[in-house]
Amino acid sequence: MKELAKIIRVARGRMPSDLVLRNARIVNVFSADIYEGDIAILGERIVGIGEGYEGKKEIDLERAFVLPGLIDGHMHIESTMVKVQEFARAVVPRGTTSVICDPHEIANVHGIEGIHYILNSSKYSPVNIFVMLSSCVPATAFETSGANLRGFDLYPLLREKWVLGLGEVMNYPGVLREDEGLLDKISMTENKRIDGHAPGLTGKDLNAYVAAGVDSDHESTSIDEVLEKLRLGMYIMIREGSVTKNLRDLLPVVTCSNLSRCFFVTDDRHPKDLLEKGHIDHMVKMAVKEGLDPISAIRMATINTAQYFGLNDLGAIAPGYIADLVVVDSLKRLNVKTVFKSGRVVARDGEMVVRPPTTPQLTLRSSINIKWLAPSDFDIPVEGKRVRVINLVPDQIVTEATVEPANTKDGFVVADIERDVLKIAVVERHLASDNIGHGLVRGFGLKKGAIASSVAHDSHNIVVVGTSSEDMMAAVVEISKMRGGLSVVRDGKLLAGLPLPVAGLMSEGTLSEVVAGLKKVVRAAKRLGSPLDDPFMTMSFLALPVIPALKLTDKGLVDVDAFELTSLFV
Repeated sequence: MKELAKIIRVARGRMPSDLVLRNARIVNVFSADIYEGDIAILGERIVGIGEGYEGKKEIDLERAFVLPGLIDGHMHIESTMVKVQEFARAVVPRGTTSVICDPHEIANVHGIEGIHYILNSSKYSPVNIFVMLSSCVPATAFETSGANLRGFDLYPLLREKWVLGLGEVMNYPGVLREDEGLLDKISMTENKRIDGHAPGLTGKDLNAYVAAGVDSDHESTSIDEVLEKLRLGMYIMIREGSVTKNLRDLLPVVTCSNLSRCFFVTDDRHPKDLLEKGHIDHMVKMAVKEGLDPISAIRMATINTAQYFGLNDLGAIAPGYIADLVVVDSLKRLNVKTVFKSGRVVARDGEMVVRPPTTPQLTLRSSINIKWLAPSDFDIPVEGKRVRVINLVPDQIVTEATVEPANTKDGFVVADIERDVLKIAVVERHLASDNIGHGLVRGFGLKKGAIASSVAHDSHNIVVVGTSSEDMMAAVVEISKMRGGLSVVRDGKLLAGLPLPVAGLMSEGTLSEVVAGLKKVVRAAKRLGSPLDDPFMTMSFLALPVIPALKLTDKGLVDVDAFELTSLFV
């Protein structure tokens, strides 16, 4: 009662506030206009907008623009390859004050322990880390993951303050086939949000998916797809990630009438892009450059996201809202001058100005458990004259499938370097089983050697692409030695490696160190002949059996359209 009375008195100007930001040009996401005024802050909340407020501390913003803290509506911290505090150090100076993450990468490796690791790592962070519970661990029955999370396992976490609902339901075929375990997770979520993941789903199947309770989607790639989902009541997450970039294609669908149903997400934003291009600020600048008016772009990066997730005190500059504020020089350039988190300055001129909080040391067990390997484990005995080949699609995580003559030698299928058809394998790394899936892939361009990674969505077994069985084995062994990471091998020798010992997904180092390490492994892969900007990023999605058309897991080739395992040989 006393605290509420104090808020009222300060808001009425009868008592001084803790902080007054004077001479601000306030971007109002409710009225969609900009006006000059002062912002009075008491504790962590805004209590007044206007003139005549006095504060124990006052800052003259000199008519700079002030907008709400930016919010990423769907992302995976693990994809940044750094731990939570290092992620915060990268994005807060760029104006991000809240993210909604789905920790399904680490959950597929460590299960509930992985989700708790993200939640516990996020305590006292200068960025709000909200969690959507991983709905598909594993994503399908066509792969081996490090955990199998049932509704029974997830249900207790729904009571957590920082848990907002159920993460992307990527196993949409499971929904349509009425998978009992998946429907149990959807049913238990009750009034919290359920995020979707349904590329290309249309017609009655899409109706069924929405009717089951799925609220949103971030996998649309065309205007027609967005319109169909909007008409069925879905919220549209417009994504601009490091691999899948949809903002330019989808932005024309956004109008004044449907703006409130759309918001920005990065999904998988990788270290180099995070460091060099930015985060949600990059999306806002892109949208403005593409012709969207600045206030609409800011709304899609703030209040729209907050309202979708029921974060009723975030995303706006108004009395009662948390004082997460971003001071910028221009709404087009969006150069961030100062960032306030809960009423405190946390970043200035691109640098954090607060010390990271002292948190207990969190540890996870080693997650790389593979069987003893031999080069013969990567051989492909001939079982026919024609084979299925995974074909890369530039700048997309979908693939194409072709059937082609097998290139054979001494009774084995071998790489066809002239046609750029290389061998690919996925080695199970959670249970040290005998599972190794074999396939062929076109688009990596390697002339010799092999590249391997323990980042392989979503079960994160070890994926390796190479020109010979010997180098493929050596590349996987190097991953094991590093307790997870990326490797490049030629003639059995390591050319470059990046250790990722935290769940085989994240580094113990800084973002700059990770970017430097990534540049080394990419340069090494290019020396082997790869033309790809980042072959490791591309390779990481080739084991994802919920994205069409042909993918490879530790259990074998998956025909995603038919949603079944299929043979390499035709």
